Amino acid sequence: MSLQQERPDYTKEPTVKQELSKVQSLYRAVWRWHFYAGIVFAPFVILLAITGIIYLFKPQIENVIYKDYYYVQAQQKQLTTEQQIEAVKKKYSDASVTRYKPSFEADRSSEVGIAGKAGMMTVFVNPYNGKILGDLKNDEKFMNEVESLHGKLMIGTTGDRIVEMAACWAMILLITGLYLWWPRNKKDIFGTLIPRLSKGKRIMLRDLHAVPAFWFSLFVSIFILTGLPWSGLWGGLINRVATATQTGYPTGLWDGNVPQSTVPSKDVAKVPWAAENLPVPESNQSGVSPLAVAQIMKIADENKVGKGYSITFPKGEKGVYTVAVSPDKPEGQATLHIDQYSGKVLADLRFKDYGILAKAISIGVALHEGRYFGLANQLLDLIICLGLIGISLTGIMMWWKRKPSGTLGAPSLPKNFRLLKGVTILIIILGIIFPLVGASFLVVLALDWLIIKRIPVVKQWIG
Repeated sequence: MSLQQERPDYTKEPTVKQELSKVQSLYRAVWRWHFYAGIVFAPFVILLAITGIIYLFKPQIENVIYKDYYYVQAQQKQLTTEQQIEAVKKKYSDASVTRYKPSFEADRSSEVGIAGKAGMMTVFVNPYNGKILGDLKNDEKFMNEVESLHGKLMIGTTGDRIVEMAACWAMILLITGLYLWWPRNKKDIFGTLIPRLSKGKRIMLRDLHAVPAFWFSLFVSIFILTGLPWSGLWGGLINRVATATQTGYPTGLWDGNVPQSTVPSKDVAKVPWAAENLPVPESNQSGVSPLAVAQIMKIADENKVGKGYSITFPKGEKGVYTVAVSPDKPEGQATLHIDQYSGKVLADLRFKDYGILAKAISIGVALHEGRYFGLANQLLDLIICLGLIGISLTGIMMWWKRKPSGTLGAPSLPKNFRLLKGVTILIIILGIIFPLVGASFLVVLALDWLIIKRIPVVKQWIG
């Protein structure tokens, strides 16, 4: 006999002579919360998984889509940096140059960022003859749109909060799901570790939902936690914690003298996560002209910045050149702020300088995006995303098959149910760790206790 068949059925209403035990009541209550979270957030989890799969293969996809922009015929000698930038200025005379990314392979184009009436754009230049290969608006690149859909549902801050809430609730779904799955009677690998495929559609669906969720639980939890640092609220909080505890970047970068600046590096350039809140120092104007870009490249090379770096130009007379690179392996990350007049390196932040939290998150982000160990990393993340889609779909199918006609079919909450002290503490802790979960949980409780229980029509529809 299988475990699932022996497990007491806590989902049925007790008779007059039968009262549910505390364990049974808790099981039904957890099932109810799991149900609500699944119905609301499963569609978002599926969307995040699909867009995540697309973004996983960003290098391969972009190399095909933008092949004519990215690749050139390798030749003997490249034009100077200034000649390449001048070619862009000549064609885009009404725009200002904001960024330059040198060709990092013999067959790759150079990239020049510009700002004009059409907005922020990237112009691709053949470094051997100065020919303009084409341009792309930064917010219209295919992968930028996928990233926007994945991270913000393409609706800005509101979308960011919804996505963050969905990711946090996915963790709650994982925790409650493991509680519901946990063996309570005679151990049997079938229905627990191996799905039963010949016990009828209902049992098969339940096992195809619960068993893979167990096997994927560790990977999914890591996947969620490594994605949250990019979210607006939770990511901002963890970044501030890293900064305040010096587990992000050390103040010793400036010989103990942190620049009196309120401008974070993320506001002036695209930099690695650990450097986003790094204060931007100011150039010391000495009455001379700013250094040429080629000189900044020489400084970057002398400081052994890895290839593929980008140079963001100074904003104003006190602005700095910012050199940043984010290779597939975060150990090669670098962020340099350079005085635009003297060429002095005012700040130089590398992976070795990161605190323990910043190192962990940087590696986590690389794993999350499938960059850390090449194609194998991409394929592992692909399997996790497909697993998430399968778990979500089987959960929805289970609900649809068991739902009575004309009702939502939510599991009923036991009468006179009271949360155990340990469970209450756990909920409070989760609400603190994931603020949006805490806020939404209060909303759900308010709806459940103040509206659903008190309005007969709604209560009947909920089931």
